[in-house]
Amino acid sequence: MSTSSDKRFFGHPIGLAILFGTEMWERFSYYGMRAILVLYLVSQTTGDNPGLGWDNASALSLYGWYTMLVYVMSIPGGWLADKVFGAKKSVFIGGVLLVAGHAILSFQQMWAFYSGLALIVLGVGMLKPNISTLVGGLYKAGDIRRDKGFTIFYIGINVGAFLSSLVVGFVGEHYGWHHGFGLAAIGMTLGLIMYIAGQKYLPDVGLINTKEHTKNTELAKKPLTKVEKDRLIVLFISFFLVIIFWGAFEQAGGLMNIYTMTKTDRMLLGWEIPTSWFQSLNAFFIIVLGTTVAAFWAKRKLHGKVATSLFKMIIGLIIMGAGFFFMAGASVQFEHLGKSAMYWLVFAYLFHTVGELCLSPVALSYVTKLAPAKYASFIMGVYFAMTGLGNRLAGSLGEMAQNMGELTIFTGIAIFCVVLGVLVMLFRKKLETLTHGIEDNEHEITEELELETEVI
Repeated sequence: MSTSSDKRFFGHPIGLAILFGTEMWERFSYYGMRAILVLYLVSQTTGDNPGLGWDNASALSLYGWYTMLVYVMSIPGGWLADKVFGAKKSVFIGGVLLVAGHAILSFQQMWAFYSGLALIVLGVGMLKPNISTLVGGLYKAGDIRRDKGFTIFYIGINVGAFLSSLVVGFVGEHYGWHHGFGLAAIGMTLGLIMYIAGQKYLPDVGLINTKEHTKNTELAKKPLTKVEKDRLIVLFISFFLVIIFWGAFEQAGGLMNIYTMTKTDRMLLGWEIPTSWFQSLNAFFIIVLGTTVAAFWAKRKLHGKVATSLFKMIIGLIIMGAGFFFMAGASVQFEHLGKSAMYWLVFAYLFHTVGELCLSPVALSYVTKLAPAKYASFIMGVYFAMTGLGNRLAGSLGEMAQNMGELTIFTGIAIFCVVLGVLVMLFRKKLETLTHGIEDNEHEITEELELETEVI
């Protein structure tokens, strides 16, 4: 556990830099592959860069199941970290599985395709929840830097996602899908190397030794206290918001990706922008706006205005949902002109990004605040499983669009998310009483940290 005076990485523990870099390269590999997966599935089997020739509905169905399983496997991944390996070793195991999975995916045979996807599912399940647990372990209880730290960590995720959409996407579309998958394997290898090299900066987090394991076993036999049960109730209600959020948001890799390829005018100064490059917009906006959004919420907290985690998540859902009104506008334009302009996509991704910054890193931090310590990694795994269910929902909505049309789906998503956000907001205060003041002392700790900064 780092002390509050350990401010060597943007005012945060140096261990955050190691986890930032590891997750950056892991997301480079994952989002690089995600950017071209559906495009590879629906591309014709003939031509200079053949794909599998699947129809849109089948491709979106596999995309939904795959992205769901990637996150659902976080439950056993978190359990194994809590009970067997510890979070630190689990991240290493996950990294090894991911390197193998992406490398195998670069081969053209169908056995390699399905085997590679299976290994990636297992690898993400081991790495994703546990590296987030390690980030939370860098901070003391009540340290307001926790939310900011997760936002910095989140920027690392999106640096990787931004680069991968440009590099892996371009190589995959122009030089061969499997070359793109191979680049994803190289990215994950770099992330694993960085994680191994940085172990000395993570000495006190994510470990399981005999004494600690015995203590955790004894704690696990004790029933949850009323406070712990109340906090879990709030967590699981927030998880419902997470499912809806990602069910909408993950249209980016599926339905919106296909829409971009088939119905968007991508010509700019006589050059056609690669479809996969639009996947980088979300990551680009996060890199540009991430610290600004985090600072906005921190400033509200310091001035005594509402800036609780649940409030942020509700606002995030509403803003993200509103972004689909732009996709509805794009669909209307397509129906009239036969093509839709790129600016619809840009505005949609902008709103989606602001919504994501309000919800996703905050939700990660919220889990580390409310989850009982003895189940920390397991509950983080449950959170990512909810993300997985959202991904499966995204695939189902994409399939429905093949019959109902994009305009109906995009408009329906927008209205549902906004209305749901408003309804949950009405019950926010009552729900927050069940947290038993878990966030009440963050203002005091902020002032303490500011004084320390002045001394330093």
